[in-house]
Amino acid sequence: MIAAKETSGKVSSEMFNDISILQRKWQAALRPDGRLPSYEDVMLGSLGRLADHIVLLKHDNETLDNKTFGVSRTGRYAQKWLNDDRWDIPLTALSPDCATALGEAAANALEKRRPHLAVAHCVRDGIVQAYDILALPTSSRWGGTLIGAYVNERSAQYNLLDAIFAQTDDGVLSLATLRDAGGRPFDFQIVHHNQGACRLLKVPAAGLLWRRLSDGGNLLCLPEVTGRLLGVVENGNGDQFEVDSDDRNLKLGVTAFGDILSLTVTDVTALKQREASFRLLFDNNPMPMWVFDAETMRFLNVNDAAVQHYGYSRDKFLSMTLREIWPQDEWSSHSQAVQQIGDTHYNSRNWRHIKANGSEIEVLTYGRRVAFGGREAFLVAVVDITERRRAEARIAHMAHHDGLTNLPNRALFQEHLKKALEQAGSGNKHVAVLYVDLDLFKNVNDSFGHPIGDRLLTMVADRLRSEARDDNLVARLGGDEFAVILASDMTMSETGDYAVRLIKVLSAAYGIDEMEVVIGASIGVALSPDDGDTSEELMRNADMALYSAKEEGGGVHRFFEKEMDLQAQKRRDLELDLRRAFANGEFELHYQPLVDIASDRINGFEALLRWRHPEKGMISPAEFVPVAEDIGLIVALGEWVLREACAEAAKWPADIKIAVNLSPVQFRSRNLVQMVISALAQSGLSPTRLELEITESIFLAETEANLAILHQLRQLGISISLDDFGTGYSSLSYLRSFPFDKIKIDRSFVKDLVQRPDCVAIVRAISGLGRSLNITTTAEGVETIDQLDWLRAEGCNQVQGYLFSAARPASEIQQLLFKFGRRASQAA
Repeated sequence: MIAAKETSGKVSSEMFNDISILQRKWQAALRPDGRLPSYEDVMLGSLGRLADHIVLLKHDNETLDNKTFGVSRTGRYAQKWLNDDRWDIPLTALSPDCATALGEAAANALEKRRPHLAVAHCVRDGIVQAYDILALPTSSRWGGTLIGAYVNERSAQYNLLDAIFAQTDDGVLSLATLRDAGGRPFDFQIVHHNQGACRLLKVPAAGLLWRRLSDGGNLLCLPEVTGRLLGVVENGNGDQFEVDSDDRNLKLGVTAFGDILSLTVTDVTALKQREASFRLLFDNNPMPMWVFDAETMRFLNVNDAAVQHYGYSRDKFLSMTLREIWPQDEWSSHSQAVQQIGDTHYNSRNWRHIKANGSEIEVLTYGRRVAFGGREAFLVAVVDITERRRAEARIAHMAHHDGLTNLPNRALFQEHLKKALEQAGSGNKHVAVLYVDLDLFKNVNDSFGHPIGDRLLTMVADRLRSEARDDNLVARLGGDEFAVILASDMTMSETGDYAVRLIKVLSAAYGIDEMEVVIGASIGVALSPDDGDTSEELMRNADMALYSAKEEGGGVHRFFEKEMDLQAQKRRDLELDLRRAFANGEFELHYQPLVDIASDRINGFEALLRWRHPEKGMISPAEFVPVAEDIGLIVALGEWVLREACAEAAKWPADIKIAVNLSPVQFRSRNLVQMVISALAQSGLSPTRLELEITESIFLAETEANLAILHQLRQLGISISLDDFGTGYSSLSYLRSFPFDKIKIDRSFVKDLVQRPDCVAIVRAISGLGRSLNITTTAEGVETIDQLDWLRAEGCNQVQGYLFSAARPASEIQQLLFKFGRRASQAA
């Protein structure tokens, strides 16, 4: 056998004179243009004895491997080395060891296009001989390339087995058996050993060779060791055993060759320490662990944690197989997983195991292949994730269910709806979505508090749940809004009957803490596929239908209609236009005169917001103000109105006041007082010239907080006016809760003042109430002289309306003041 390796650097001529000669000869023949020297210039001529060492290889292909080389000529020494005297044969026809060494040297020479020196080692009959191989690439006149490979042995050689035994860390000894006169073995003599034996036995070489074991002096002389060796001689079988010496553990392996014993000594101290550590980690580990036989799957060992966790006794465990802790429906998958285990094992799958009491747990398993008791086995550690899985299940449930009612939430509702639509689409069936909103629920929350409101919601959820059938689903979408999926292919008529029954069920009285609470319900219905074939479309359209039902006063159900979608689109367009309009400055203020009846003069103006759309022209405040309130734009817009109105009023005569309307939404922002102070400060307008108009709707929610804001504004010197008086449900109670400076009589009473006595009576009552409470009364919508005369007769203090002037831009205010002078009614 030959192994070749490349030498590094140049080889000195003293060590390898032949090689130096060949290298100089090749260099001298190298052509000026860098091309390879010719074969004749290098390999012919005065080679002399060197020719005997040459193997001439021919190469005709571009690839560089042994299959592309051929042996053209060989010298006598080379033939002896090759043990082959044939010429003109493929390189692969030679013995593999020589062919490999020659092929590698030649390929490297061709690749570098210069001489390449390698060293090959030949192992024959246990003797290692080194050879130098110098490959010289040359050009051939017949085409292709010829490589002259010089081969010569080095003087050094050594016995491979002796070298191996001398260098191994294990101790190697040969013992000759000594027999008595009766032919019985009784002692041994050490006839051979290596340095490893001296080191492991802690005896110098002179104290081992030719030593008889009966002389003592090393651990081989221990009676128990000698006894085992005598047993090997007698029965002819080998033996392995361990001996403890001081702080070391040695393993002895014995083989008999007649009366000669071959003995190996191995230091297994580290292995024994690892085994001790393993036992410590295994036995005392709080994690359940076991070892099982790789072939029979029988438990070979279990630790205390496994015994305690699973409830089987140790004896019971060791009489069982793995299959006995597997649930029967997982036998196949468990067995397959065990068969696929490599050296290490981790399966991310959760497995089920059976405890001694019959309960099941979920576990993760980790394992590795080990040797145990001379058998192939697996060590397994078990992590019980049962509680973790339960917690994950609870978290997953919480992520898809409402925390108060335990009904599915919006996310699970959408997921279920998508599946229902997929199933319905394949069978041409209908799916209905019902949006349910509770009527008067806010009153319950405001009157009795949120705890009662929450209990009411859970009772509503129970009633809805009781009305769900088959694969229908009830969910809480948020607040007092619920939704139902009817996936049982109901007709439009059947869906309508279901909605009617649902409203009736939800409207029945609820008993809470000996109280009887009554609410109602409104329902919007969308039906696939006509009202949409996706979950998003059906939910959106059901919501629009619910909005329509709520607009009709509640307590009814409404099916989605195409017109609703058009209205919704119109609303969305209006929202986008509103946001753009505010950013682009499309809003402006107009001012309508407030005329004092007694003095016939203008004593104030009401600021009215106008929107001049670039394409649609003027848009009515009644159309866009509610939308601005819904989208939260009214706060910023209201601040702009207040600042603009105060700045304009500061230019007027000092006895002319400005009235500005406030939205209930502005009260919820809670920075209203600061905003008013800022507007007054920036404009320089006196607080006594500012009048803020509110509607009774601000008293419907958070009354105490809103009253506190009104009192803070009054303390600044600002006047507070109650707008649209007489149209609400409890205006008189508002007059008692806050000392208003002015109440405005709604235009609906002024319009029919001349024709209807009841309107006269209402105006008379409001005027009288104002006089009694020292509150100014202002009549809105005055359009005729007759209306003005009646209002004057009934004691009304102030009027406004088209009789005097419509709302005008700021640029026309001075003209209005000049025109009216101090006799506004006559000028009109």
